[in-house]
Amino acid sequence: MEEKVIIQAESFKLEGLLMKGHNAKGVIVTHPHPLYGGDMYNSVVASAIRVGQQSGYTTLRFNFRGVGASQGQHANGFGEQDDVKAALNYLAGLGLQSVDVVGYSFGAWVNAHLACQMADIGSMVMISPPVAFMPFSKTLALPCLSCVIAGGRDEIGPADMIASCMSQWNADAQLHVIKGADHFYSGCLNEMEAVLSAQLSDSAAA
Repeated sequence: MEEKVIIQAESFKLEGLLMKGHNAKGVIVTHPHPLYGGDMYNSVVASAIRVGQQSGYTTLRFNFRGVGASQGQHANGFGEQDDVKAALNYLAGLGLQSVDVVGYSFGAWVNAHLACQMADIGSMVMISPPVAFMPFSKTLALPCLSCVIAGGRDEIGPADMIASCMSQWNADAQLHVIKGADHFYSGCLNEMEAVLSAQLSDSAAA
């Protein structure tokens, strides 16, 4: 069962949910846009957390600044990068061997722009990066990116737009398009979980 934890980020605190796993790896899952109702209880986030737990990871999800009981104010995705850094530091303090990151929608954008600065991310999975909604850096290179999951009917993260970014982000990363899935994976969460499970299982075995 997940336990409530407090993560120190800059001068304020973030609320999170942690569950310790049986292997030496951790995974952080970041949530969709706070200004559109996104938080750590989002159904896609919860599904990703469940996959991490089933794969033996120590899992951590948290509310970005200004969301729920997390202190601070929304910072347009830039301050939120420091929130992810704080979460990485929190898991590092538990003595984990390495930490993967999974981001959904806005959370994928935040993780992607942080990864350019961070050397201690094991691997990254982006779920529905919002390429039609938020600008991604034109120089964004993601050597730690292993997989992008997209919906075939997603208008916020259109699969064709994502496909055109893959060679820039990481030509070796895989793109999995789930036919019929919209941005919220309505009726398609099982398919998303299956793809993510294969990715995390491969990472855990590495």
